[in-house]
Amino acid sequence: MATFKVDNEQHGELNCWRITSDHAELLIAQQGAQILSYQRVGEPPLLWLSDQAIFRQGKSVRAGVPVCWPWFGNLKRNPESVQGMYKGEQAPAHGLVRGRDWNLRGAEQVGANIQLEFELPEAQGDLPGWAHEVELKLLIELGEQLKVTLTSYNLGSDSVTISQALHSYFAVSDVRQARVEGVEGLNYIETLADWEQRTQNDALAFVGETDRIYLQTPEQLSIVDPHWNRRITLTSSGSRSAVIWNPWTERAKELSDMADDGWQRMLCIETANVWDDVVVLKPGASCSLSVSIGSEMT
Repeated sequence: MATFKVDNEQHGELNCWRITSDHAELLIAQQGAQILSYQRVGEPPLLWLSDQAIFRQGKSVRAGVPVCWPWFGNLKRNPESVQGMYKGEQAPAHGLVRGRDWNLRGAEQVGANIQLEFELPEAQGDLPGWAHEVELKLLIELGEQLKVTLTSYNLGSDSVTISQALHSYFAVSDVRQARVEGVEGLNYIETLADWEQRTQNDALAFVGETDRIYLQTPEQLSIVDPHWNRRITLTSSGSRSAVIWNPWTERAKELSDMADDGWQRMLCIETANVWDDVVVLKPGASCSLSVSIGSEMT
């Protein structure tokens, strides 16, 4: 049976846990229940942690897998049904839970996997401007692959509409050499060209700033990294949309927590429920959004 250990660490203002197993190492912040880094033994990192990351309370770290909930991105770009759930004055980007401390409910060995369960009690009616009662849990499973599952359960008496994403930052040797497979033939929203809807003909290669919402996505997408001779495979469930993002040169210079050349070493593929893929939770209903991240050396 595999062994593992959990060590408590402090990074800046954030309390974190480092989980080490026979196969991999994982760093998780209590704030946002955010995975900060993930690396398999003998491989380069799979998830990217900015070398200029800021570990500050209330600020999401530029790294790993931030949880975006109960909306994704700019609230005003969400459907009216999602906007109407929020009664606050200023809506922070990517929702209300990335900058809040989650509770670690437990860390245990289940078969060959290590499971860590987090919950955010504030989602049960105490999020500012969002007075709905939802049990919100995040399950992180570390085994041959890394699996992240976000589950929302509506405890209230009214329906709740959300958009959400597991905003994953992947590490690549050079994004200009990488490509994403599995998007061929998909329609997407080009947010950098007045949110036009377009069609992807081939695998996605990167030649400039990229910010696209892919629609009706398949369960599996892959990042092919020729220089590292690696394929990263993402297998999702509970999702029909994905956001692919890289800031490129000029946008990266505007980000205080990313080196000017940091864009070369990262690529975001966000497993999501966005655009027309939002979730309506009736009273007593639940939904789970998950992604499994695996890799193979080619």
